[in-house]
Amino acid sequence: MDEVFKALADPTRRALLDALYESDGQTLSALEARFETSRFAVMKHLKQLEEAGLIVTRRQGREKLHFLNPVPIRLVHDRWVSKFAEPWAAALSGLKRDLESTMEKIFEIYIRTTPERLWEAITDPAIRAKYNFGAGIVGELAPGAPFTMTGVGAERPLGEGVTLEVEPPRRLVQSLRALWSEEAKAEGTSRVTWEIEPVGDSCRLTVTHDQLREGANDQLYGGWPMILSGLKTWLETGEVLTTPGSLMYGHG
Repeated sequence: MDEVFKALADPTRRALLDALYESDGQTLSALEARFETSRFAVMKHLKQLEEAGLIVTRRQGREKLHFLNPVPIRLVHDRWVSKFAEPWAAALSGLKRDLESTMEKIFEIYIRTTPERLWEAITDPAIRAKYNFGAGIVGELAPGAPFTMTGVGAERPLGEGVTLEVEPPRRLVQSLRALWSEEAKAEGTSRVTWEIEPVGDSCRLTVTHDQLREGANDQLYGGWPMILSGLKTWLETGEVLTTPGSLMYGHG
């Protein structure tokens, strides 16, 4: 957490995060144009934000795009802010952007666990329900197999989709059609990719939610910081967070 607070202490770095909040997936040149400072200075600030986990980069052709990663901010909220002001949660997780005709959201988090245990937590319905709004994924874990997202406190299925790729314990790709509200259902089908990479005694988990329409309702992706924060907490401490991300559909 020290790296996060250090990164947020600088006004230029906060302004860069604001710029990505307004329009995610920007190039260095686009970000540089917003500031009266050198390209090298902007590069240094972006590097520090990336080292703190507050942004994630991805190559697209010859360009390097920068994406806001709200998960560390969510972790700060869960550890400190929620003790005093739980209503802030919604403001911290509703992040939007426009990118060409579709949107892509990328979330990254480090968890002290093994790839096998992390894979189990993602794919086991009972475990997943502990941090995924009380909902688990039920269905055969095989390419082409359909699945349903259900919760004991839900009156109907919360989602459905098809498993596209399965590479335990490293990569899982699934389509997703949200059914938990009429607004979410109207957004159609998107795609979620889970990627696990061992790093020392921990794992880097990257969740990419893409094939979202431009301007998609943030019900589809705004809950990811809360979900991943709950996943990290459960794997590292065995505790379940008492947030909507853990409890919404977890009780009948």
